[in-house]
Amino acid sequence: MVVSTYIGIYYNVVICIAFYYFFTSMTNLLPWTYCNNPWNTPDCSGVVGTHQANATFANITAVMSGVTEVVNRTKRTSPSEEYWRNYVLNISDGIGNFGEVRLPILGCLAVSWVVVFLCLIRGVKSSGKVVYFTATFPYVVLTILFIRGITLEGAISGIKYYLTPQWQKILDAKVWGDAASQIFYSLGCAWGGLITMASYNKFHNNCFRDSIIISVTNCATSVYAGFVIFSILGFMAHHLGVDVSQVADHGPGLAFVAYPEALTLLPISPLWSLLFFFMLILLGLGTQFCLLETLVTAIVDEIGTDWIIRNKTIITLGVAILGFLLGVPLTTQAGIYWLLLMDNYAASFSLVIISCIMCICIMYIYGHRNYFKDVEMMLGFPPPIFFRICWRFISPLIITFILIFTVIQYKPITYNDYVYPNWSLVIGFCMALSSVICIPIYALFKIATSEGATFLERLKHSVKPDASWGPALQEHRKGRYATGGPESVEVITPLYPQYTLFLNEHKRHKEYFAFSF
Repeated sequence: MVVSTYIGIYYNVVICIAFYYFFTSMTNLLPWTYCNNPWNTPDCSGVVGTHQANATFANITAVMSGVTEVVNRTKRTSPSEEYWRNYVLNISDGIGNFGEVRLPILGCLAVSWVVVFLCLIRGVKSSGKVVYFTATFPYVVLTILFIRGITLEGAISGIKYYLTPQWQKILDAKVWGDAASQIFYSLGCAWGGLITMASYNKFHNNCFRDSIIISVTNCATSVYAGFVIFSILGFMAHHLGVDVSQVADHGPGLAFVAYPEALTLLPISPLWSLLFFFMLILLGLGTQFCLLETLVTAIVDEIGTDWIIRNKTIITLGVAILGFLLGVPLTTQAGIYWLLLMDNYAASFSLVIISCIMCICIMYIYGHRNYFKDVEMMLGFPPPIFFRICWRFISPLIITFILIFTVIQYKPITYNDYVYPNWSLVIGFCMALSSVICIPIYALFKIATSEGATFLERLKHSVKPDASWGPALQEHRKGRYATGGPESVEVITPLYPQYTLFLNEHKRHKEYFAFSF
């Protein structure tokens, strides 16, 4: 819940900026096309209407005239970059200087939260239908952009750059950390979102098939999107007469600086800009739905009073309003600094640590044999040997390796040339630890409240499954979970009356396991 809260706060800010660019693309001329705007500086150098020959001629003329200024700058300031920094963000000089709230961004943030709330107003009944569109239409946009991209001159050079490995990066811890973060983000590992959404499945749903499809589709989509992005960047590099590495960017710089600039070079550029940012909005909303539903479901399940169960919409509205208010500081002139701080600390180390603890606890405390039997009871067949080996050995080792490698080669966060002050890094580490610290705190609480005269007795009792552990519905309690069976556990009847009420009144398939260590 802590991780999902952090991500939900700043992730919707990213979506709101995509909304802002989408709205500003509804024009005949994209506002970041030229350098003749009030927010541009003398260092601005546009790309529309320029050619490599003109640039070369200008360099020769400057040298012959004895001009000391270097015209052909190694790092030019593009109109899209100045539009992003000076107009959209109106960025301050540091993370501590909040300045004023950027009202256009604040308005788009309100739009983002309203859209998310309306799509979740009936829980998974409404979001499930919306996701059919938000999850599939981006593929249509990607395909349109891909077809357009590969037909551009210079696209092949961009694709070659994309496919050529840089083997020296293998020893860079940041690459491994970024790769892990990408997988955790795209698959939702250790967020709680997978558990939340799976809790709405039927008990015998084939989650093995689903996990294979989602994992393969996820990675294939990432590769496919790379072709789309780098075909456009290759075209831009060819137009400027520079290497692809000089126009490629990362993070917000790719989505809101490099790619928008490349779009200005295309015919009917506002159309392509609308499609691109509409795709970003849909992709972001799909993630935001999961984050908000995770928080709401956790609140409803943990508190579980009759009023909360019947008024889940009000809980959803309350979470949305709170998320909007907590996101307001990110719409100030220092907002981008805080957004990147949360992105780099609030959910990077935490996800890796939580997932590693999850593997160890389930495999070695709950017991891999018990877990395999649980999966077999749901699927109807035992999990394949590959998954057993991964869950027990490979996954914990790889996650631990990434975590250690990242800590050893840790580098403080920076944004362009701005170096974050130490006090902000302390805040970042506090955010990272605030979610992880919940695990030992709750473990100590369970040990202290467990039965037993001595500490060891309470510890032994606390690491055993709760008496009510098992399938939520009595009809699924078979085998070792059946009352009176050879491997039975004590069953508390009725099982969670509030869930029975919820199932009866809302006909919700809420069938899940609830760990209690």
